[in-house]
Amino acid sequence: MGIREETEKKVFAYIEEQGMLSAGDRVVAGVSGGADSVCMLALLLAWRERRPLSLAVAHVNHGLRREAGEDAGYVEELCRREGVPFFLTESDVRRSALEEGCSEEDAGRRIRYRAFREAARRTGADRVAVAHNSGDNAETMLFHLFRGSGLAGLGGIAPLRREEGGLWILRPILCLERREVEAYLRERGISWRRDSTNEGDDYCRNRIRHHILPYAGEAVSAGAVGHMLRTAQLLRETEGYLRQQTEEALGRCVGPAGGMEPEMGLAAGGAGADTVPGGVASGAAGRYLVDVEAFLGFHRALQGRMLLELLKRLSPTGKDILAVHVQDVLALFEREGNRHVTLPFGITARRQYALVLLERAGAGEGSAGMEAEDGAPPYLREPLEVPLTEALFGTPAAYRLGSLGELEFSAFSIKKEREVPKNRYTKWFDYDKMEERAVIRSRERGDYLTIAREAGSMAHKSLKDYMIGEKIPRQLRDRIPVVAMGSHVLWLVGWRISEAFKVSGDTERVLQVRLTGQNEESGTEEKDVGAH
Repeated sequence: MGIREETEKKVFAYIEEQGMLSAGDRVVAGVSGGADSVCMLALLLAWRERRPLSLAVAHVNHGLRREAGEDAGYVEELCRREGVPFFLTESDVRRSALEEGCSEEDAGRRIRYRAFREAARRTGADRVAVAHNSGDNAETMLFHLFRGSGLAGLGGIAPLRREEGGLWILRPILCLERREVEAYLRERGISWRRDSTNEGDDYCRNRIRHHILPYAGEAVSAGAVGHMLRTAQLLRETEGYLRQQTEEALGRCVGPAGGMEPEMGLAAGGAGADTVPGGVASGAAGRYLVDVEAFLGFHRALQGRMLLELLKRLSPTGKDILAVHVQDVLALFEREGNRHVTLPFGITARRQYALVLLERAGAGEGSAGMEAEDGAPPYLREPLEVPLTEALFGTPAAYRLGSLGELEFSAFSIKKEREVPKNRYTKWFDYDKMEERAVIRSRERGDYLTIAREAGSMAHKSLKDYMIGEKIPRQLRDRIPVVAMGSHVLWLVGWRISEAFKVSGDTERVLQVRLTGQNEESGTEEKDVGAH
């Protein structure tokens, strides 16, 4: 078997193993004119001879070399001969790097991928093929190792990756070493362009490529690069498993602080939650609540990963969150007391009682001009009047509470043997004890609950004292809806109802108030005995 047959067999098996291509796919290939990208294009054309494949080429002239125009002409001619659509993007990478405050390498990469996405949009492609080889992967692993990285960075370059917009990035020749790439092109008589910027040591990756990897292959192990690639695969698999475990752990101890109290938010997907990949709830106002006891029940490795994930979600770019920031927040969990730490991007982590609140100033509803960083959400600033007329026996009335869902009021006659629900989000009241109307609002000065004493008598307890006793974080107290008649609180939603309006054995008609959109199985009994 010749070099061509061996190479194609190896690459085609790799493509199938990684699930990169299927018959009828539309693919944009990023082709610079160098050996790697020309080899990739040749292999994709060979694949197309066996299975239907719509192929286009995108080329970017970075404006860094005088011969860059010749590279573009070479790739365009190559595409013309093969009947492949050609898309050219010309840019000034140096200028972009200065404007964006980044390196030329970073600027060039951003420009390339923007060009690839645009070519994919114009051709209706959902896949972009880029020409990284196994040496590139080894360079990336070492680059991340030397600069400091977690498992994701040490896992190197993924063979297949899906971007947020649904575009797939595939690397069909990641299984080939550079010598295999050049041998394949020589056997087929295909020329390629040489990039002078790859010959020098101006870039960090070039120094790794020219000095460190050759030395490792000569002085440590002849198969150093291959061994690194197998390690990278193991690390990527481990990272995938830990990512899954991290998401599950987040779902058990983290909830959104978008307007509800801790108990209601601790289950993933609770009130005010916008689901994000992995099923973890995302705080509607750029806030998360973490249950300290539940958090500390997980392995130290997962604790760090959970905090890193939450801080990245709160940061505007998802980047620039460092290990020291994670350690600062972790210290809040390890030492009791109400303390806080300030982090980049206006992120604050605050320990209050048995919870840690993570939030970013100006995020979520606040950034949209809907509410200030503290205080009641917009849907609680003006009281919502709720007529408690007999019309509720026929038609329920629902009141929208923004991202929290709806409070639904209904009424019905009750049979004596019917059991009172013991769910945090559905409450029954004796309709005949009600006044003509109630209000939905945030707490106010003078609010109180009626509670039962051990001796069976009733007493008033200020809502403020109740919240302090339940250790509800101060930042959340104005964000919890209250159903009240005057200053008498019928229900601090999600927590406790007033004893004065409870259903008893003499109740004939029931007013039911239900918060929709909640996880009805995330807990049944409330904390206070008899508070159902």
